[in-house]
Amino acid sequence: MSTIQTTTAGSLPRTQALIDANAAREFEDDGFTLKSTPEFESLLAEAVADVVERQRQAGITQPGDGEYGHAMSAPTDYGAWWVYSFQRATGLTLTEEDIFSQQPVRSEPGNIRLTSFPDRRDWTIFREAYSDPNSFISVGKNATAFPATTGPIEYSGHDAVASDVRNLAAALRPGERGFIPSLAPGSAARIANRYYATDEEHIAAWGAALHHEYKAITDAGLVVQLDDPSLAENWDQINPEPSVEDYLAFTQIRIDAINEAIKGLPKELVRLHLCWGSWHGPHTTDIELKHILKTVLGANVGQISFEAANARHEHEWAVWEENKDIIPDDLILVPGVIGHSTNLVEHPDLVAQRIERFARIVGPDRVIASTDCGLGGRIHPQIAWAKLESLGEGARRAAARV
Repeated sequence: MSTIQTTTAGSLPRTQALIDANAAREFEDDGFTLKSTPEFESLLAEAVADVVERQRQAGITQPGDGEYGHAMSAPTDYGAWWVYSFQRATGLTLTEEDIFSQQPVRSEPGNIRLTSFPDRRDWTIFREAYSDPNSFISVGKNATAFPATTGPIEYSGHDAVASDVRNLAAALRPGERGFIPSLAPGSAARIANRYYATDEEHIAAWGAALHHEYKAITDAGLVVQLDDPSLAENWDQINPEPSVEDYLAFTQIRIDAINEAIKGLPKELVRLHLCWGSWHGPHTTDIELKHILKTVLGANVGQISFEAANARHEHEWAVWEENKDIIPDDLILVPGVIGHSTNLVEHPDLVAQRIERFARIVGPDRVIASTDCGLGGRIHPQIAWAKLESLGEGARRAAARV
């Protein structure tokens, strides 16, 4: 019988004690960098140990730290995967402009640019739904405000990533491989840029800075997961809709930045997470996988994590099958087989069926079953853990059949 490995896409529900402790932290003089204390660090270490053990009990064979080192100070928070980076870089300042308050930007052929979040095409088509507090589309509350780049970006998070590594490593058993999520350059650079002459320079600066974080994780023998929803999600943040050709050129810049930032790192310890954004909206303007798959496969990584369970993208397993000849022979697929966007707990047989689709394409030894996106801050903790138990059981059932 084969064994199907299992993991998650990163964020897992925080305990109320951890949420409260983050909410109680004070800010440095810059207004967005959270102070830490020995008491908080001790609580964090204990929480990581607990969440790793709970993953293990649910049947997760490649656990993460739940992104617990990425502050979340409210039960609903869709941005912890991103805003943590503001704590770990210089050159940032709070201004009156951010991705939510900036003026809309219009693109044109050959010159596409990202617009503000409220001006996203899906958000404008369904404006009534997005503005209705009873529609359940809320993205919650972030732990910190969004700054702008006003000076040279340099990495300052050495102590923070060392804490992440130390906490996860202490929680792992001998021979167990864990992973830590980290922001990709293209997603990091979506904040307002008031310093670099071009977007390319801004992205490159973030890549050079974040390389230090990636290296710290892989030097410890852990997998680094590069979170980069921007690769697919940017499509919706360009107004009006661009041509696919222009978008692929735009996206290639971000792939090149990834490859530069991970240069010299062990390929087998680098995972790329691709998604279309985890908020619970209609997503009618998501770009289709078939348009971007070849470009994304240009990332020099050992694993690709992607959404394959939600109602907007589950059918695209067939795109992987149709393009199996261009999937690198050493690439491990990490499909989401559990959804973050529904309270329904997937039946283990459905989970097994989803896993089997990809096992038939690349073989069971090159599939790690996962979640679409992070579950923490997006669905109720009780439901999230029930989903992970279904993931573990579904993987066992799939392994018995492939």
